[in-house]
Amino acid sequence: MPVLVSHPDEVKILSRRFGQGAAEIEKYVEMDGYKAVQNAITNGPEWVITEMKASGLRGRGGAGFPTGLKWSFVPKVSEKPKYVLVNGDESEPGTCKDHVIFLHDPHAVIEGTMIAGLAIGAKMGFIYLRGEYRYLLKIVEKAVADAYAKGYLGKNIFGHEGVDFDIVTQTGAGAYEVGEESALMESLEGKRGIPRIKPPFPAIVGLYGGPTVINNAETIASAPPILLMGGEAYAKVGSERNGGTRLFGISGHVNKPGVYELPMGYSLRKAIYEVAGGIKGGRALKAVVPGGSSCPVLLPEEIDVGLDFDQMGKAGTMLGSGGIVVLDETVSIVEFAMRTMKFYQHESCGWCIPCREGTDWLLKTLTRFYDGGGNKKDINNIQYLAENMMGRTFCPLGDAAAMPTLGFIKKFRHEFEEYLEGKRTEKQFITVQDLVGAGH
Repeated sequence: MPVLVSHPDEVKILSRRFGQGAAEIEKYVEMDGYKAVQNAITNGPEWVITEMKASGLRGRGGAGFPTGLKWSFVPKVSEKPKYVLVNGDESEPGTCKDHVIFLHDPHAVIEGTMIAGLAIGAKMGFIYLRGEYRYLLKIVEKAVADAYAKGYLGKNIFGHEGVDFDIVTQTGAGAYEVGEESALMESLEGKRGIPRIKPPFPAIVGLYGGPTVINNAETIASAPPILLMGGEAYAKVGSERNGGTRLFGISGHVNKPGVYELPMGYSLRKAIYEVAGGIKGGRALKAVVPGGSSCPVLLPEEIDVGLDFDQMGKAGTMLGSGGIVVLDETVSIVEFAMRTMKFYQHESCGWCIPCREGTDWLLKTLTRFYDGGGNKKDINNIQYLAENMMGRTFCPLGDAAAMPTLGFIKKFRHEFEEYLEGKRTEKQFITVQDLVGAGH
C-alpha cells in the first residue's frame, strides 16, 4: 500500500476517504457514500446539471471544459442509447492522481458515473482503465460487483421503479493515444485506438453511435461531493471560473513527492516549496513542468502563478492533467527534451503525417544533438518542426509533442547553444522514483 502524504493546506474533498478503507462498500456508505446519487434520483436531471454548472468544475483530464455545460449538450431525446464513459487511461508522464482514486475510493467513480448517467438520461456507463492499471481492475471490479449486490446498480436501483443503471469495466493495452476521447471510444468498440474526425462530437454521436458523455475519472469522482455540499459552496473553494479542488501529483526533485489535494488557484511556488518540501539537497530550481509532460515549462521566475486553467494559460502554459514535475539545476534540458520526445514518438498512433513524421524527425534530431553530432542549424530546425506540427493533427498528440519542445527551445536556447560548445550539464536522470513519489 503506498504511503499517503499530507499537508495542512490541503482541502480534502476528493481525498477525504483515502486511507479509510473506503474501497469496501460498507465503509464508503458509512462515509456518506451513495447519498448524492439518491439525491439526484429524487431531484431530477435538471437539478443535477444546474448544480454541476454552479460548481465551476472543469474537466480534470487536461482540457478544462466546464463539466455541467458538457453534460447539458447531450440531447434530451435520442433514438439511440446514451452512454457515460469514464476516461481512466491516465498515461501522461508525471500524472498519477486517478490512480489513487481507483485505489482508495473506487465507489466515488461508480457513484459519479451513475450521477452523470441520470443527468443525461443514460442507463449504461463504462469505466476504462489504463492498460498498466490492471492491478487496479480487480479493485474496481469488486466495487462494481458489491454495488450490484446491494441493489445500487442494475434494475430499479435503490428501489426506484424504472430507474436502471449498469456499469462495465474495461482496460486498454497500454496505448497513450486512447486517452484521447474519440480514440478511447474506438478502442472500447474493439477497433484500433485512433482518433475520429470531429464533428460530430461525442455528445451527439459517440460510443456505438449514441450520445455520450466522456469525462476523466477525477472529474466524475467530483460529482458526488458537489451534489452533497452544493455547487456554489464547491465553487467558493477554488478560484474564479475554476471551482473546487484538484489532485496534484508533485514529483521530480522535491523532498516530499506525492499526490496532494489543493484548492484551484493555489500558488505554484507554495506547492513546490511548502507542500512538497522544497528542492532536494537544497539545490536551485531550474524549471517546472506544471501539468504533465505536454505542458510548456516554466522558469523559476515564472512560478508565482496560481494553479488553475486561466492563470496557467496567461503564463503561457497549461494546467493539463495536474502533474507537476520539478527539475533542479543538475538537469540537462537537452536530455530532458530528447527523453520527452522519445515518449511521444513511441506513442504516436501514426494516423496523421504531421504527428507521425514530426515526432520521428524531432526525436532523431534531438538524439543526434544529444549524442554530440548536432550543429547550430538544428536548434532552428527543431523549432521549425514543432511549429509546423501545431494544429495540424486529428488529435492533440501532435500539439502535446510540439508544445513542450517549443518551450524548451524558447526558454533554454542558450543551453542548447552551450551544449554544442561542450558546456554540458552533468547528467541527472529523473528516475521512476522521482516521478512516482510517495503518493503513488
